[in-house]
Amino acid sequence: MTPKEYFAQIAKESAERPAIRAAGLEALQRLVPIAQRDSGQSHTIGRFLLGLYNGVAYPFNLVELRGLDTPLFEDCLSVLRLDRRPEQEVHEYFKGGDAIWADFRKRWGKQ
Repeated sequence: MTPKEYFAQIAKESAERPAIRAAGLEALQRLVPIAQRDSGQSHTIGRFLLGLYNGVAYPFNLVELRGLDTPLFEDCLSVLRLDRRPEQEVHEYFKGGDAIWADFRKRWGKQ
């Protein structure tokens, strides 16, 4: 990639960032309540969110995403796009996020 192409890509990503942020935050608002439930999809989403929170302590196997319903899969991709260039830690988007993610660690962190 030439310097000109690199800077064009950066400019494109900057222009797209507001839409990526909005879609990611909307998706995150949908995913967190599902991760707080007790289902197979809750497990996958909880582990995915923990992986974004701390991928070293809570590694996530991307193959698990294959088991999600399509809308949930798409929401995970939107959150991943949001977190690609993080403005803040994923749990910080929520009031009480530390407590929410502490619950995720208890529920899904040892699986």
